[in-house]
Amino acid sequence: MHDDLIDHLTRSTPLQRGEALRVVQDVLAYFDETTEEFVRRRHRELQSQGLVNAVIFEQISTDLRYRTVAPPELSLRQLRRIVYG
Repeated sequence: MHDDLIDHLTRSTPLQRGEALRVVQDVLAYFDETTEEFVRRRHRELQSQGLVNAVIFEQISTDLRYRTVAPPELSLRQLRRIVYG
C-alpha cells in the first residue's frame, strides 16, 4: 500500500524501504485518529504536564481547529448518497 509514496521517500531521503514504510504507517495512524481519540489522548498528554482542565480544554479546542482527524465511518448507503445524491 502506498508504494509510490514509499518509493518517493527512498529516493528523496536517506531512508531504506523498511524505514520509509514505518514512517508512512506512523503518519497514517496519526491522522487516522478520530476526534474522540484525539481529545482523550491530548487530554492525557496535557494532564501529564500538570495543566488543569480549564487550560487543557481551551488548548484542545484550539488544537482541533488545526487538526486533521479521521472522517466518520460511512456506510455503503452513505457513500452511494454522496455520489448519487
